[in-house]
Amino acid sequence: MTTPREDLIKALRRKSPRKVHVDFVFCPSQTDSFRKKFGHEDFETHLGLSHRKIEIPVKRNYTDGQKHFPREILPESTVFDEYGIGHSKGSELAFHMTRMHHPLKGASYDEILNYPYPEVDTSLLSDFRNRIQKIHNSGLAAFGFMQMTVFEASWYLRSMEELMMDMLTESMEGTLLLDKITGFACSKAREYALAGTDILSLGDDIGTQNSLMIDVGTWEKWLQPRLKKVIDTAREINPDILIFYHSCGFITPFIDKLIETGIDILNPIQPECMDFNEIYDRFGNRLSFWGTLGTQQLLPYGTKEEVKAVALSRLEKCGKKGGIVIGPTHMVEPEVPWENLVAITEAAREYEIKNGLVS
Repeated sequence: MTTPREDLIKALRRKSPRKVHVDFVFCPSQTDSFRKKFGHEDFETHLGLSHRKIEIPVKRNYTDGQKHFPREILPESTVFDEYGIGHSKGSELAFHMTRMHHPLKGASYDEILNYPYPEVDTSLLSDFRNRIQKIHNSGLAAFGFMQMTVFEASWYLRSMEELMMDMLTESMEGTLLLDKITGFACSKAREYALAGTDILSLGDDIGTQNSLMIDVGTWEKWLQPRLKKVIDTAREINPDILIFYHSCGFITPFIDKLIETGIDILNPIQPECMDFNEIYDRFGNRLSFWGTLGTQQLLPYGTKEEVKAVALSRLEKCGKKGGIVIGPTHMVEPEVPWENLVAITEAAREYEIKNGLVS
């Protein structure tokens, strides 16, 4: 009998899967609401996901995050991620959103060279591999989360304004920082592939709501070769690993280049920015899709019937060969009603029954 993992891989390779596959990521308040409704937090099993997300263990190489902000006074509430990037809390109405503080903004070449970048925590890799094996033993696919791959991690550290200027002026500082981050990304990609990860999730936002965040030529020069290096590192170990790429916003001019770079799956196809049917007609024979249901308009403000109709239209467009994992285009935010999430799973089951797939 085909496992959910095997069938998901068939879907992503557009080889006529036996079921429709779905995905959801909840914000903390949605997880709280789910727990109150069902008495547990395992929404992935409840909603029938065929994969489980897993992150590689990373070692922080700093002891005092405040120390790395000599040019900025940070709010007392600031917390620091594995890169040492600062995040401070705003209003309670911002929920999980935070303000970002950039430790390498204004930094010299030597500061960038000697910064305490994170690294893979090799002492925890045995447990990490065991966790992936446990996912596989459950018949599920392992989805390695490695977004903020090159561009985002670099500008989060440096600030977008300064990294953009670094690229435009071809500064040594920008080159060094991007190479440092690419090296870290390659080390993670290598360990994900060695551990048997099925889907490697990369991503850097390169589009805005209505236009590009960075012009294609600059991306081709500075970011595409580094992204390809990360992908090649994983594929040298496991040629069959599926490469997932996330970018919000309008990114149509990049899609051909992303495919050339080695992307198998594109996420999220944000419908407020791109028309899914047009994207599918152009790229659907070379690319699979993940997401496609808008979290700006459809899910928070649409009716259950509208959500179901759009989900069915996506599945019908892709057809029996598959090539789609249906779900929200981003994290499910607090204002999305539970009924609209259920509508997605109902659309999946309705499509399966209509087309003689699994009951």
